[in-house]
Amino acid sequence: MKHDRDRVWVGIDVGKTHHWACAVDDGGATLLSVKVANDEADIGELISNVGVLAQQPVWAVDIIGSPSALLLALLAQAGQSVHYASGRIVAAMSAAFTGEGKTDTKDAFVIAETARLRRDLAVLTGHRADLIADRVRMINRLRDLMTSVFPSLEREFDYSACKGALVLLTGYASPDRIRRAGQSRLTGWLRARKVRNSAGVATRAVTAAKAQSITLPGQDLTAGIISELATSIVALDERVKTLNTQIEDLFAEHPQAASIQSMPGFGPFLGASLLVHAGDLRAFPSAGHLAAAAGLVPVPNDSGRRIGNLHRPLRYSRPLRHVFYLSAQTSMMHAGPNRDYYLKKRAHGATHSQAVIALARRRIDVLWALLRENRTWTPAPPQPALAA
Repeated sequence: MKHDRDRVWVGIDVGKTHHWACAVDDGGATLLSVKVANDEADIGELISNVGVLAQQPVWAVDIIGSPSALLLALLAQAGQSVHYASGRIVAAMSAAFTGEGKTDTKDAFVIAETARLRRDLAVLTGHRADLIADRVRMINRLRDLMTSVFPSLEREFDYSACKGALVLLTGYASPDRIRRAGQSRLTGWLRARKVRNSAGVATRAVTAAKAQSITLPGQDLTAGIISELATSIVALDERVKTLNTQIEDLFAEHPQAASIQSMPGFGPFLGASLLVHAGDLRAFPSAGHLAAAAGLVPVPNDSGRRIGNLHRPLRYSRPLRHVFYLSAQTSMMHAGPNRDYYLKKRAHGATHSQAVIALARRRIDVLWALLRENRTWTPAPPQPALAA
């Protein structure tokens, strides 16, 4: 089969009865834009048509669920590379494109462009953000249900951080079941599932179960739902763990990764998020331009005799600002120049947020210098080379 080019990016706006597919080339030009019925024949024809366009098509979908099940199965059968384009990223990218506010045609094009411009890092970090949001929602629901039937055990653990407590709930979510099992049997059951400090988790669970002898209305039914939620959360955590490894490996391949990750407060995930939202950092003319893009450079709001009135700019990248804010907040938690600068700002009367923002702005200058000189961060500035 003759191919016109090596690679195209295909965005698919997934629907229940129909999908809309759009293929773009390296320059972002539209090669194909068609409506496709959600049936095997039409999807197979689309895969064949795209296969003529490029040797290595990259497919991106905005939904991984029931509506896309047939599509994903046929793409997998054809050995195609499929990525997930987060709804959050697609929504953010849509603002950069002119045209109608929201149509299937535009959405498919934006999904294709998202895959082309942001590539794998954006796909992985966006998917991770969606999973984390799902996890928070599920944890909140879990705790609400536990409060209604087993409040003593709900108070015993931090379910957002304690994996052992979640594993416990997959099999034992009611006071009577935990009491019948007893501490010894429960410890062995947890140990078989590789729970750290299984004896300690079992002890706390049995103590909580003994504190509640009454059977509350709907307790057995609710306990079953709690176990299902806990099982889903444990599985989701494994998916996030796999994503973290993929993000870390992919981020490490980026030429700016070593400089970015060397700075305190920037790990693989925040570093990857920085690259996704800022693109090529060296494309900014100066550190000030990068800071302005992140909304960290105050602009004047003078009027008449009022001067020196500064405020945050109205237009800036909120995700980029969030990345710099989080990295600064993380860096100041440990002893070193970042914490020293934060404490100095607090001593001068700045609030916590003001001090962190000031630190974030200062760190952009440091990051810019690292990228310009292609070096990694050190606690002390490098000494100039002595003349021969």
